[in-house]
Amino acid sequence: MMFGFNQQATLLDDESIYWMLDVFEWALTHFNSRKLQTETRLIYPNNECFPGTESSVEGMVTLIFSQVRSYAGIAALPCDLQNETGVSHAVPHESDVVDLPVMPGSKRWVFTYHTHTLNNPEVLIASFVHQIAYHIVSSAHRPPPGGDGNWPHAAEILATIMGFGVIMANTANTQKIRSCGSCSGPAVERESFLSQYDMSYALGIFCALKNVPVKEATLHLKKTLRTFYKKSYKEILSTTFSGNDRLRSLQATHFSNHQHII
Repeated sequence: MMFGFNQQATLLDDESIYWMLDVFEWALTHFNSRKLQTETRLIYPNNECFPGTESSVEGMVTLIFSQVRSYAGIAALPCDLQNETGVSHAVPHESDVVDLPVMPGSKRWVFTYHTHTLNNPEVLIASFVHQIAYHIVSSAHRPPPGGDGNWPHAAEILATIMGFGVIMANTANTQKIRSCGSCSGPAVERESFLSQYDMSYALGIFCALKNVPVKEATLHLKKTLRTFYKKSYKEILSTTFSGNDRLRSLQATHFSNHQHII
């Protein structure tokens, strides 16, 4: 299945939209749907959501990680951080399904980071979020819609349902930066499995289900995604939306206490 990777900024095909809605249903069925329904809010890449500073790289990474853990609802779980600068990321590529690392002889979750991502803290946040979401989806008793090859893709949708949709969209397909005209700086990017347009559309579904006005997320999206997001949101709310039946089923089953704008 194609998920809009490398597509231009056009709205998604029906197959991708149906898959996203199916993943929403799968996630809300298998995980803590009450928390996802009632407690989740949009988390923005700003000082209000991520306040504070530290004097060292390790201190800053630890601060950001603790804030992400709190928003994700896993603050009480035992976790460890590992600096893996120069080492490949822990989340598997494409269809490879492997266990994320835990400390030997314990049930502590291990999360990895690369120090240069502090040059773009939003990328660091998104990397932590995806690793957390991947740990969570890996606990499901049945594979996500589309089969075993879609675990990392489903984790990105779950990250959106957890409230990190703006951050995930902003950092999908992030391009490399240059430190000067004649030399290359390290790539400030995260490993993404869905495109920035897929993630923006998933954000629109989340905001429609949670009754979040379009302008709230738009203000925090990068400029190149704002028009696409607003068009997506409008499409999702329209009476001709191809996924209307599935969307209404999600509302009736999981969001019956929300005042809907659909």
